[in-house]
Amino acid sequence: MDYSSILSKKVQELEFSGIRKFFDIAASVKDVISLSVGEPDFKSPWKVRKEAVHILEQGRTNYTANAGLQELRGAISDYLFSRMNIRYDPTDQIVVTVGGSEAIDLALRAMIDTGDEVLIPQPSFVCYAPIVKLTNGIAVPIETKAEDNFKLTAKALKEHITPRTKALVLPYPNNPTGAVMRKPELEEIAAVLRGTNIAVISDEIYSELTYGKQRHISIAEIDGMEERTIVINGFSKAFAMTGWRLGFASAPKEIITQMLKIHQYAIMSSPTVSQYAAITALRECESDIEYMRGEYDMRRKLIVNGVRQLGLECFEPEGAFYIFPSIKSTGMTSQEFCEKLVQTQKVAVVPGDAFGKSGEGYIRISYAYSLEHINTALDRMEKFIKDIRK
Repeated sequence: MDYSSILSKKVQELEFSGIRKFFDIAASVKDVISLSVGEPDFKSPWKVRKEAVHILEQGRTNYTANAGLQELRGAISDYLFSRMNIRYDPTDQIVVTVGGSEAIDLALRAMIDTGDEVLIPQPSFVCYAPIVKLTNGIAVPIETKAEDNFKLTAKALKEHITPRTKALVLPYPNNPTGAVMRKPELEEIAAVLRGTNIAVISDEIYSELTYGKQRHISIAEIDGMEERTIVINGFSKAFAMTGWRLGFASAPKEIITQMLKIHQYAIMSSPTVSQYAAITALRECESDIEYMRGEYDMRRKLIVNGVRQLGLECFEPEGAFYIFPSIKSTGMTSQEFCEKLVQTQKVAVVPGDAFGKSGEGYIRISYAYSLEHINTALDRMEKFIKDIRK
């Protein structure tokens, strides 16, 4: 059998995630301390787990409506209104998905035709460009820079817009940099987009993990942006519900209707038990979010200070649970640094170039780990840095 002739050329040309590629290397080393996974180390809230058990005991395990339980969509609508002061109609402006990742996939597939361009600020999460490629679209990276605190600037956005631009991915709070777009910066982006027919896919999965006194602002809240914005969010990060595989998208009816068609044929409906549990998460677990955010904030300050003491330049993140320090002063590439670190000191972090070419010279470190874990890793990294600078 000639498998190369029957498999999709597009899929064969896709590279595996740079994150997963490095995980495989790290997995081959015994007793590794990992600061590489973007997954909360907290258990899902007890009320959420208790509700799931209750639903299972009642045998409520049938399919739900394609768009998700009406009660859950109503709870999502209430949640978004409390955060954004935008009232999305749960009947036709919200779809419940299998994680935020499916929501991103649906949004892109619902909009992108062959040759359409999608602007993607980088460094950013690894899924956007490959999904664009699978739609026969063209992913256009926009490099964000440390001197701009890794934020998308209006100037850079203008420079990359062409007559073929269909959409902009806006991944803030950002994975891997921890950058956050504040209201004045979003207003500048909105000023560029007004008068165009460019849609915005606003990936806000880390919206609850924003630090400091300023709350998270969605670009959908900016004047004139709601009509062109698909807000992506979910339960994995804020509620520590990664394995429940539940996300959602909210957008104008005209967009959600097309996304729902794809969801119907590809997925049918999201996991039923997870949906019931998510209702409880939204209505009863605000204190759990606050507690976890406080813990992450403490770890954030610890690890930023620790990395700086190692002599590495490090932008102070304002969101998510990652830092993105520069390792350029070591003279090593991102891949070399990470491979030698895991081989010699058994500490796993992710090469910055896994998140786009502009991530070269950086590494991503997750602080979704215990203080003990972080401190031990910092001690080992200190020895590593001293050794390579001798």
